[in-house]
Amino acid sequence: MSTTQSFKEWMLQVQQRTEVALDTLLPASAIAPQRLHEAMRYAVLGGGKRVRPLLAHAAGEFAGASAERLDRVSCAVELIHAYSLVHDDMPCMDNDVLRRGKPTVHVEYDEATALLVGDALQTLAFQSLTDAETADTPQTQLKMLGLLATASGSRGMAGGQAIDLAAVGKQLSREELEFMHIHKTGALIRAAVLLGAHAGRSLDDATLERLDHYAKVVGLLFQVVDDILDAEADTATLGKTAGKDADNDKPTYVSLLGLADAKRLAEDMLADARATLSPLGAAAARLESLADYIVHRAF
Repeated sequence: MSTTQSFKEWMLQVQQRTEVALDTLLPASAIAPQRLHEAMRYAVLGGGKRVRPLLAHAAGEFAGASAERLDRVSCAVELIHAYSLVHDDMPCMDNDVLRRGKPTVHVEYDEATALLVGDALQTLAFQSLTDAETADTPQTQLKMLGLLATASGSRGMAGGQAIDLAAVGKQLSREELEFMHIHKTGALIRAAVLLGAHAGRSLDDATLERLDHYAKVVGLLFQVVDDILDAEADTATLGKTAGKDADNDKPTYVSLLGLADAKRLAEDMLADARATLSPLGAAAARLESLADYIVHRAF
C-alpha cells in the first residue's frame, strides 16, 4: 500500500481487505453445522471499525510485511476480539442485547449457540496463523502463536475480564483500573501491533520495545476513549447500549476521574504515543495517525 495514500483511504482499504479475508476464512453458512457457521458469520462480518487489523497492518507495513501476511494476522486478532464480544454480551457476563447496531448473538440465536460461536472463533483464530506462512521463519511464526495465546488467556484478555467482573460495585484506584484494562483491552491491541511487526523483516530489540510501549499506551488509550464514549454518546452512535457501565456500577476512567480529566488523560496518552514513535520517523506515520483516530473519534 502506498504511503502517499491519505490516512482515510488507507484505513478504508485495510478495512475492506480485512472484511474479504474474514469472509473467505469463515466457513460458509451452507456447510454443516449450518446454524453454527451462520451465527459465526453473523458475529464477525459487516460491523466494527477493525481497529486491531488496522494496527496490525500499520505495524506490519513499518516492518515491510506483505499485505497477504497481514490479512492473516488481522483475521487472527479480529476473530479473538469477535469471540470475546460474543461471550461478553451473554447473560452470565455483561448481559447486553445490542452489538454493532444489531441484536447480540445470544439474542438473535440462543445462548448455547453464542457459547459455541465464541469457542469456534477462538480456535479459528489460531488456525489463521498456522495454515499459511505469516513470518519469515517457523520460529517467528511459533512466537506469534505464543503472543496471541498469552494475549487471549488468563494473563491477558480473559484475565482482564475476570478482574472486571469482580470489580462491579467497587471503587478501584487508578493503578488497579489500569492493571485491569492492560489485560482486558490492552493485551489484544498490543498483540495486534507485535504480530504485525513480526510478520515483516526482523526488527532490532530497541525498535520492538518502542513499538511495544506504543501498543501498551494505545491499548489504555482505547479504553479511556471507550469510557468517554459510553458516558457521552447515544446508543445509535455507539451501536451498543449507551451508559451500560454506569448502569452496571462498573468502575471506569470517567467514574474515577470525571469526564474532563478523562479527556485530559486521553490527550496525555496520545502525546506519549506520538513521542514514542517520533524516533522511528515517517515510516511510523500510519501508527501515529491511528493513535489520533482512536482519541478523536470521541472528541
